[in-house]
Formats: sequence, C-alpha cells, structure tokens
Amino acid sequence: MKVLLDECVPRKLGRELTGHEAITIAAMGWRGVKNGELLRRMSAEGFGAMLTADKNLPYQQNASKLPFAIIVLDAYNNSLVSLRPCIPSALRALAVAKPGEVHVCKAE
Repeated sequence: MKVLLDECVPRKLGRELTGHEAITIAAMGWRGVKNGELLRRMSAEGFGAMLTADKNLPYQQNASKLPFAIIVLDAYNNSLVSLRPCIPSALRALAVAKPGEVHVCKAE
C-alpha cells in the first residue's frame, strides 16, 4: 500500500513499514500544506493510508468520507524511539485498513 508519512513522523520510520511504499510529505513537496489540502492531494495521488502521530487529526476531519485510511501512532511523543514499538500494530492495521477508517496503534 502507498502510505504517506505525516510531517510529525520521523522519516526513518518508513523503513519499518515492510511491504508498503512509505513516502514522506517532504518527498512529495508538500511541507507546510494544511490538513484539508493535504488530504485532497493524497486522494489525487492514490495514497491508501496516512501514518501520523497527530492524535487530533481524526477529530479535525471527517475520516469516514476519506478515500484512504488514517493510522494514528499513539505514543508518549513522536520520537523514533517512542514510535517504533507501535509499528507491529500499525502493520496489522495497514493489512486490514479500508478507506475512511481510523486505526489507533499503541506500543506493544
């Protein structure tokens, strides 16, 4: 699946999403783009999911109408060390995620 890594997620985390094409916002040239516009661009580019550490994002947008899933990494902070333990849960979520779903992944 084509997965967009939100700006709040360390780019190195993308290497751990085995079996998925992880692309950063910076690589897409979308730094600083606001959430609403970002979600529209994701739709146009065919992303299947967005990986974020922003726990508020699902409440700021009507996720059920989005053509991709949102995977929220729920950790103490957004450092690589804190987020890495969420990856097994995130990989399971990506395996079953459908458009419009929000999956919250905690450290294991």
